[in-house]
Amino acid sequence: MKKLVALFIALALCLTAFSALADGLITIGIINNPPSESGYRAANVKDFEEVFTAENGYELKPFFSKEHDPQIAAAKDFITEGVDYLLISAASTEGWDATLEEAKEAGVKVLLFDREIWCDTELYIAGVVSDMVKEGQMAVDWLVAQNLPEYNVIHIQGVVTSAASQGRTAALQAKFDDGSMNCVVQQAGDWSADTAYDIVSSVINAKTPFNVIYAENDDMARGAIKALDDNNISHGVDGDVVVMGYDCVKENMRLLKAGLQNYDGQCSPFQAKVLDEIIKKVEAGEAIEGLNEKKQIISVELGFDAKTITDEDDEKYGLGD
Repeated sequence: MKKLVALFIALALCLTAFSALADGLITIGIINNPPSESGYRAANVKDFEEVFTAENGYELKPFFSKEHDPQIAAAKDFITEGVDYLLISAASTEGWDATLEEAKEAGVKVLLFDREIWCDTELYIAGVVSDMVKEGQMAVDWLVAQNLPEYNVIHIQGVVTSAASQGRTAALQAKFDDGSMNCVVQQAGDWSADTAYDIVSSVINAKTPFNVIYAENDDMARGAIKALDDNNISHGVDGDVVVMGYDCVKENMRLLKAGLQNYDGQCSPFQAKVLDEIIKKVEAGEAIEGLNEKKQIISVELGFDAKTITDEDDEKYGLGD
């Protein structure tokens, strides 16, 4: 009996110690798109898992959805639960105000990553985000510089309510609006290769002329390329169709090096270390440096051309295996 009592006491002490350890961790509720969304997102999720660890002082509570309403519901659950920080990559730029007001009233600190939310800057501490509008402008400037005799463009968008799709659409839409480029089709592709394949196949089957595919991520660019290959349509540097994508997934970077995809816009998924630094400063009561007028730190990003990309570019910037 004494041994049994001693065992229960030891177990109780272990549980108490574990509880004390857990109580000392900063709890992070993360709202993000699922890693299956794209190569970019898989790298982004992995980055967060490697930085926000118990060894680094955190308890990580992830939630994944590509849809606005489930993200809002998860945010409210995290607020009710009483997490210390709420980190959000929003499926939609709008519709967050009331929820972020709730977080502020509950003392839950909000940080944005990857994408903007259109709301009062008083509702979040800071954002570590990509300049999606700049990404789109860089890509369209590159396309204009190709001096094609005509521009008949298949535009495969992502989730159109997201900052990523809105930003990458803006410069191209301006070309459609001023008549300097012709929009063959503009359709949401939900970031998936399969949907992009269907969109391009539909245009091919309709026998509508096109010579540019502007896909708003690399997964969709690969789906588009498969549709071209299945219909024996040449593409890339020496082909009949210019193919553009975003995110710099290694598979696409290799397509660039092989001359089968023409352009890839970088979108850096590595925001966790910067967010970690911000949280550590907030916890220490220190000022956050380097924020712009929208309380953002903008990731520095590049665009890659198949004619000039190097092995070093692939090694340094390519995402995945």
